[in-house]
Amino acid sequence: MKIIEEEQVRKLLTPEKCMDVMQKTLMDLELGKCVMPQRLICRMPNTAALGFMPAYTGDYFGAKAITAYEPNMGTGYPSHIGYVMLFESRHCTVCGMIEAGSITEIRTGCVSAVATDLLAEKNAHKMAVIGAGAQARSHLAAIRLVRKITEVTVYDKNPAASELYAEEMKKKYGISVKTCGSVESAVADADIICTVCPAKEAYLTKDMVKLGVHINAVGTFSPTTREVASDLIGAARLYSDHTPSCRKESGEYLIPLKEGIITESHIIGSVGELLLGKVPGRQSKNDITVFDALGLAVEDISSAELVYLESKK
Repeated sequence: MKIIEEEQVRKLLTPEKCMDVMQKTLMDLELGKCVMPQRLICRMPNTAALGFMPAYTGDYFGAKAITAYEPNMGTGYPSHIGYVMLFESRHCTVCGMIEAGSITEIRTGCVSAVATDLLAEKNAHKMAVIGAGAQARSHLAAIRLVRKITEVTVYDKNPAASELYAEEMKKKYGISVKTCGSVESAVADADIICTVCPAKEAYLTKDMVKLGVHINAVGTFSPTTREVASDLIGAARLYSDHTPSCRKESGEYLIPLKEGIITESHIIGSVGELLLGKVPGRQSKNDITVFDALGLAVEDISSAELVYLESKK
């Protein structure tokens, strides 16, 4: 059994390789080639959440066990800590344990990039990120592969985090990165918006964004939390990473549904269905599109499989 830690994961799981695997995985999920029970989340009194996410993807299966602990943000500890346990399907032996925080970070940005490539305007080049942590970094790393990003705006409730992000991304990619003092100023002129912070209440509303924008809503994953307000969801073309999961777990969908602002048919389809040509994408340059990402166990297992196989070369 191999134990593969973060440093090696980051060397082996490049955004380019991961995006290809995510496209295949999302299509395989819609084609019924994968098995993925609903995740189990155990919430602790200290506000930490332990997620257990099992899945079968074909030649491999396994589960991710990971903690999400918001108070770690901005400290020396990561906000997500855990491992993916990977099994091979032929004899059901354990192949390895792969550090899960880096897998979660990289594959999430790559899935959003797949959605962005399908849904954003082709000439989109101005990107806003709300939250300046690991996901803000992974999203820029991946989305710049599918759109020519020339300008980035960033807002974080911790101004020091925004400043550090801007400094790092300017140096790494040689593009303009501007820190902003509010969500409104960050998203006002954005073609692509990535909301990547663990919000409890919606903060992105319809009047803040321009027509034609594409939004990747990534930071929340429970029925009672969301980043995007009901009026914006109601005005948008809504897509999921997995529609059955979205109907059970997504506050972005469930809250406006309960309010009567949208109906069950408001979810047009999943990214996998878009890739397979089963549902339509953007219909006009003025469409607002929202990709609501909960994060899927199949994405973790497929990413872990890629890391494991690459480590054997």
